[in-house]
Amino acid sequence: MKQRVITAVVALAIFIPILILGGGWIDTAGAVLALIALSEVYIMRKRIILSPDFLIAALGVLVVVLPNSFFRWLPAFLGRIDLIYVAVALLLFLTVTTKNRTTFDDIGVSVLSFFYIGTGFHYLISVRNDAGLDTLMFALLIVWLTDTGAYMIGRKLGRHKLWPAISPNKTIEGSIGGIVLALITAAIYLMFLPQYYTFWPMMGIALCLSVIGQIGDLIESALKRFYGVKDSGKILPGHGGILDRFDSLLLVLPMLHLFGIV
Repeated sequence: MKQRVITAVVALAIFIPILILGGGWIDTAGAVLALIALSEVYIMRKRIILSPDFLIAALGVLVVVLPNSFFRWLPAFLGRIDLIYVAVALLLFLTVTTKNRTTFDDIGVSVLSFFYIGTGFHYLISVRNDAGLDTLMFALLIVWLTDTGAYMIGRKLGRHKLWPAISPNKTIEGSIGGIVLALITAAIYLMFLPQYYTFWPMMGIALCLSVIGQIGDLIESALKRFYGVKDSGKILPGHGGILDRFDSLLLVLPMLHLFGIV
């Protein structure tokens, strides 16, 4: 527990100022976090870091993560989607050059990983720089308080397993408790948001984000169970890896765009 607290304090001391500063700081942080998260997928799969497929996937994740301002140098007829296609094509070409030592399954995981991870961290940047710090903090609080409520209520009152085949410790009571705590927090927080955020629609969005965040958590649990690992990484002592800490946000933040907030 002591190690978890120390890690959390240090991580927040670094992360919160970056969120406040925004701009290039959050651009850089998003890119670095995405690269680390991608490397964790490769390590879980026992693939070699700095292998050709990882390097191409790393370029792919950067193309997805970085904001549009980084691609102004492209000719008018080219866009981000074209660069993503080039990355996918290069990965597929590896199946030929490696004589199928790098398989289509490997390439499929690489493409899915760089797109999923890249999209999540892209919207970490986009929400902060385009929608503002208050909106990003709203999403972060929903996710953090859902996790906290689910843990506390699940530990005290949990009786019925939520999804034992994927995450044996999660309970239905904990899930509901997390949603309730997230909604209470959202109601309080919305009192301080600008007036253009209408209360009840945002409460509906908070409910959706709380549920979606838990789905993101379950996706990460399924991934770790499939690869037979306890944590996605060890970069955060007591907390695991970057994917362990951002599993919910990778799904939640893009939803803010789908809800029309970003």
